[in-house]
Amino acid sequence: MSNGRQESCDCLIVVDVQRDFMPGGALAVPRGDEVVPVINRLGGRFANVVLTQDWHPRGHISFASSHPGKKPFDRITLPYGEQVLWPDHCVQGTPGAELHPALSLPQAQLVVRKGHHRDVDSYSAFLEADRETPTGLAGYLKERGLTRLFVCGLARDYCVAWTADDARDAGFEVTVVEEACRAINP
Repeated sequence: MSNGRQESCDCLIVVDVQRDFMPGGALAVPRGDEVVPVINRLGGRFANVVLTQDWHPRGHISFASSHPGKKPFDRITLPYGEQVLWPDHCVQGTPGAELHPALSLPQAQLVVRKGHHRDVDSYSAFLEADRETPTGLAGYLKERGLTRLFVCGLARDYCVAWTADDARDAGFEVTVVEEACRAINP
């Protein structure tokens, strides 16, 4: 950073700041709404911003409602590994899947929708949970010469963590902006 502005190789990745992850939402992250003003302030320092959006079809494999006799937060084994079962959340085209209305990042150039494959979950903005299917984000960032990533959003212990880990594995320099994150399990 120089003079309070981010370098041209820097990118802010804002993970899943959506209505269903806010207090009162289908999968509320405790105090999740507190990240919005922090991210808005932080975002003003970045010319390059990418947003992610959980975007599940109805009947998604990660929903407890898709598995008779199971309830939210149960765990099952799927072909790609262990899966936490979630309440139905961020269903494509519903108000809960919308980005938080106070999120103000007009310079954002890309929205990566994840979790849209019915039979595989996705926490990371880089790889689906099968650990094989790329989202295309790594190629986009590399093509644009964006090498230093600052990751924030919801939830710190799932989507933010997986995004940061996969970014590092893809060769990016990664910083998680803790004050702009909240976790499901604080």
